[in-house]
Amino acid sequence: MVSESSRGQDGGGFNPPEPTTRGGPDYGRFVEAVRDLQDLARAADAPDEVITEAAGLIEKVSGLLAPYHSDEWHSPSGRRLDLPNRGNILQVPTVLAKTDDGRIAGEATFRRFYLGRNGAAHGGAVALLFDSVLGYTAYKLTQSRYQRTAFLHLNYRNIAPVEKTLRVEAGINRIEGRKIFVEGRLLDGDTVLADAEALFVRLKPGQP
Repeated sequence: MVSESSRGQDGGGFNPPEPTTRGGPDYGRFVEAVRDLQDLARAADAPDEVITEAAGLIEKVSGLLAPYHSDEWHSPSGRRLDLPNRGNILQVPTVLAKTDDGRIAGEATFRRFYLGRNGAAHGGAVALLFDSVLGYTAYKLTQSRYQRTAFLHLNYRNIAPVEKTLRVEAGINRIEGRKIFVEGRLLDGDTVLADAEALFVRLKPGQP
């Protein structure tokens, strides 16, 4: 096994995140607090003096964390397997599980941070969701950890509302050698909001 200290220092190769408990029992709380801040940064219409005070507090928090800046192999973000989305703030919040019929299904919520306009999630956020969900599907159903997105095509059918729990479902269409073809849908009740197809390619040894 490659140790944390040597991860990313071996001259190449796709290294999956190594699980960690760093960040402690409050790391999930920390991630949720950052998400709340992101939402409020998009939603708050506060007086000037409140914004001024908030900016100072945020700068103080940034100063508190800055001495502990680390590379991707040591930061807990994306490596806390005990937390939703592995504690990764970038991803659209989802809860996914393998179904009895060998597919992936679950729920996703576009928080206010992902707002595009008129109550709809930004199209790029929808694409981000599908890249994450379909990538998870390819990994979970094949146990192939070393893969990259080679192709992602989306069809936007209806607007995806923010601040509402939506349903996602995905499965493998076919496998051809190193190629894993995956498809999925995003739904609000019975209404299809978007569907997507993607190609993930298993990496050769040493490929980044």
